[in-house]
Amino acid sequence: MKTVVIYHSQTGFTKRYAQWIAEATEADCFDYSIAKKKNLDSYDNIIFGGWAFAGGISKLNWFKSNVEKWLKKRLIVFCVGASPIENPDVALALKQNFDKPELKNVHAFYCPGGLNYEKMPTPSKLMMKLFIKTLKKKKDKTEEEETMIKMISSSYDISDKKYIEPILECLNK
Repeated sequence: MKTVVIYHSQTGFTKRYAQWIAEATEADCFDYSIAKKKNLDSYDNIIFGGWAFAGGISKLNWFKSNVEKWLKKRLIVFCVGASPIENPDVALALKQNFDKPELKNVHAFYCPGGLNYEKMPTPSKLMMKLFIKTLKKKKDKTEEEETMIKMISSSYDISDKKYIEPILECLNK
């Protein structure tokens, strides 16, 4: 079975997971900007990874636009975000992105990554700083909000190879 891993990464976390998956499966691995120009017909398994933002997944529309022509392939999407895997919002976001009937054959996974302010583009960095400032000003913050403020106020990395295990299991079914 021939596999390709395609990723769209902003600060490196998604690329890291894509490379880990490619190494574990001996798959080809391409950045989205290269993969979108390639003919992927020869692959049996197509794995796409994008970074999570505000409940969405970067470049997921590109992937969705190709699902119909890839119906006979195993399709897997993983997204990488700054939230821990236990965060209940993660499952809601995945469901929201994959609840359409045409996506019923797409297997979706979440991999926690982190934040890297040093590699983040200026507009994203400014948006995060504004979000933190707004949260800090809020009166009667919940315990979760206090934890979030501490967590997202600086760069951190919670990525781990163990989070690709469910993706590898899905490939081996």
